[in-house]
Amino acid sequence: MLSDFTITAFATLFVAIGPIDTAIVFGGLTAGVHRPERFRLAWQAVLIAGIVLLGFALFGNRLLGALRVSLDAFRVAGGILLLLQAIQMIFAHPSGLSSLTALERREALEPGDIAIFPLAFPVIAGPAGLTAVVLLMGQAGDPVGSMIVLAAMLLCLLLTYFGMIFTDVLHRVLKATGSNVLARLAGVILATLAVQFIFDGIRGARLVAGA
Repeated sequence: MLSDFTITAFATLFVAIGPIDTAIVFGGLTAGVHRPERFRLAWQAVLIAGIVLLGFALFGNRLLGALRVSLDAFRVAGGILLLLQAIQMIFAHPSGLSSLTALERREALEPGDIAIFPLAFPVIAGPAGLTAVVLLMGQAGDPVGSMIVLAAMLLCLLLTYFGMIFTDVLHRVLKATGSNVLARLAGVILATLAVQFIFDGIRGARLVAGA
């Protein structure tokens, strides 16, 4: 059903892109930056990340075909990556597919424009988000399903933008404990979706008798 697929697409992309996590990282990287400059960095980062995600959505499956990688194989590999991301979120581990290493964080704090790195990639359009959008487009099956995925992606990017704009409000409301609780809940949802992607890949590849 379209309603079920719509919920699945939005939930997967929301957790993979992570508007709240992005807002928290944005707040840390832009501490002391004037508000107009924050607005500029936020919309530029979302625009660049959106272009990257759109490119993967439209041409990701063609790239897999050119590499002679089946969609079922990518479902298994992508499901594993998303599952690793979910495990990191559930245990509130500071590292993850879309987070920054200590070296990357030091480079991000150096003078320069941070809209492209690290905000657009890997914070917003990170490996988890890119993997999720390719998997969902492969699962869509028809133009209507594809439009649902693109609409869900756009909505998540808008939420990410507003999250970055109102990062101070989110920080005051959620604090560290609230952010960790939401991350754990999102991690459980993502883990369930990731396992389903793996099951679908195994079933499609007929690796198990009777699948």
